[in-house]
Amino acid sequence: MTARREDGETRYFIDLDLRTRRILDWGFDQRTKLAKQEPLGPAHLRIYVTRGQLHKLEKKHRELHESGSVT
Repeated sequence: MTARREDGETRYFIDLDLRTRRILDWGFDQRTKLAKQEPLGPAHLRIYVTRGQLHKLEKKHRELHESGSVT
């Protein structure tokens, strides 16, 4: 498996289910690869965020798991 790279073509995203108001996924990949992906369904929305916003989300997620607040 090749490691994903972060460069000028990297895009950061959060995938939401608008019906349930839940986060489906978050991450990053190259712009060309993300452009080819189809929505998971009619209620699926992908929101593009900055690198800093994604890292804040990941940091908060890690803190919650380390403190035992999330199972």
